[in-house]
Amino acid sequence: MTLHDYKTVLYRQEDGSWVAEVPALPGCYALMPTREEALTELDQVFLMLAEEYREKGIPLPADTTEVLHA
Repeated sequence: MTLHDYKTVLYRQEDGSWVAEVPALPGCYALMPTREEALTELDQVFLMLAEEYREKGIPLPADTTEVLHA
C-alpha cells in the first residue's frame, strides 16, 4: 500500500500552520508552516511507518475513514 491508498486530512491551525494526517494510521501526521511542507513531510512519515510495519511483519491497516460534510 502507498500513501495514495489512504485518505489524507489537511487543515490549518489558528496559528497559520498546517496539519496533514492519515486518520487510519496512528501517528501518521505532520505539522508544518505551509500546506506543501505538511504534505511533503506526511509522505516521509508514511514511509517511515510503513517500514516499521514491514519490519514487524504487520500489514498496514485498511483505510476505514469516511468523509462527511456536516
